[in-house]
Amino acid sequence: MRPTDPKELKRKKGQGGRKDARADGRVRTVVVAPILDKKSGKGARGQGLDTPERSPQARLEEAVGLALAIDLDVRESGAVPIPQPKPATLFGTGKVEELAGVVRMEDAELVIVDHPLTPVQQRNLETAWNAKVLDRTGLILEIFGDARARGKGALQVELAHLVYQKSRLVRSWTHLERQRGGFGFLGGPGETQIETDRRLLSERIVNIRKELEQVRRTRALHRKSRRRVPYPAVALVGYTNAGKSTLFNTLTGAEVLAQDILFATLDPTIRRLALPNGSKAVVSDTVGFISDLPTTLIAAFRATLEEVQQADLILHVRDIADPASASQRADVNGVLADLGIDTEAEPDRLLEVWNKADLLDPVAREHAANEAARHGAILVSAVSGFGLDLLLTEIEGRLNRRRQTLEIAVQPQEGALSNWIYENCEVISRADLGEGVTSLRIRVAPEKRDRLARVAGAARLNSAAE
Repeated sequence: MRPTDPKELKRKKGQGGRKDARADGRVRTVVVAPILDKKSGKGARGQGLDTPERSPQARLEEAVGLALAIDLDVRESGAVPIPQPKPATLFGTGKVEELAGVVRMEDAELVIVDHPLTPVQQRNLETAWNAKVLDRTGLILEIFGDARARGKGALQVELAHLVYQKSRLVRSWTHLERQRGGFGFLGGPGETQIETDRRLLSERIVNIRKELEQVRRTRALHRKSRRRVPYPAVALVGYTNAGKSTLFNTLTGAEVLAQDILFATLDPTIRRLALPNGSKAVVSDTVGFISDLPTTLIAAFRATLEEVQQADLILHVRDIADPASASQRADVNGVLADLGIDTEAEPDRLLEVWNKADLLDPVAREHAANEAARHGAILVSAVSGFGLDLLLTEIEGRLNRRRQTLEIAVQPQEGALSNWIYENCEVISRADLGEGVTSLRIRVAPEKRDRLARVAGAARLNSAAE
């Protein structure tokens, strides 16, 4: 076991090798990344989602990053090979005892196991280590609930937490008394009896599901109203911490939280985007994806990713300086597929943006630029601005590729037609033809072309060159 990054994971030792008492209120934590033998048939985390490109060290660093995202005091971390997972504890007996020694040495209150654990495994490990144990699912739920998820996604996140917690109610961890944000995995089970807890959880689950039905109905109305927006929609997606929010801020001049932590953005933000030749679009920044996303949170992602499902163009932002970028790409595409977005069936709808070019040396940057051109991607740096002009040009070209440019003369008595055009089409320019007649140069989406022909009359629509 060793810290992943000595600059971030500072060992806090006192006299005689003992650690100093916790003074800042942070939970002392040990992070363990189990590495399962592929021959076990369950993949690196038992979910079959990891790809060969992601190394054990990369998985460990990601697990530590998740812990730091909720300000845990990570005292020690390490990747632990598991030739054969044990039903009772996941780890073998010897490894459980070895890890117990690490927990005692670090005086840790919490052990994060970056792998799904059954309730039995979790309880057995807590008994063996005399510390609270949190698996990957619980940790991600804790991050989502740590005062970050708001709005429509919050109900789904709470529901996922309650379903997860219901089978794990135990009365073993009353010593973790500190109250904190999130859903309370790190704060003990509470004071009521287990039976009462389960009854209250069940009642809350029923109530949330009723609220979600109303949310779904409201969402349907929002989708209907979004279809009337005259500007095309662009959505940013990507692995967590790929730099989506920084790119979003640079392109739109917004001030969305952009930090070097996992899941810095959990609620979507929408802004208007001006394109080089006068076109306009609306662009949304969304939650970052992650490998082995708990199935209980897929629904929560749906709640926060409506903008992606409705977008005319999806920008897949990749951290091209990350050695695990290729496996992260596969993870993002997998989550998009779970959300019902088939990027292979609509290749023009997805544009890869290879971000963080500023972190590459000149030779690596030149190689990345050549590879990006070969794969139809755009190499950029959201920090330095490198490649952003090319990106905006490509965005405009792809959006306008689907939309037809037309000219129509509107008579002064056709106020209803004029209003419909402004509400449903992008008006590029207008010219006064005299006697109250106005010539409008417009772009119209394919799905609205037939409607415009019925409203205005097909004979009046004249194709116009860009």
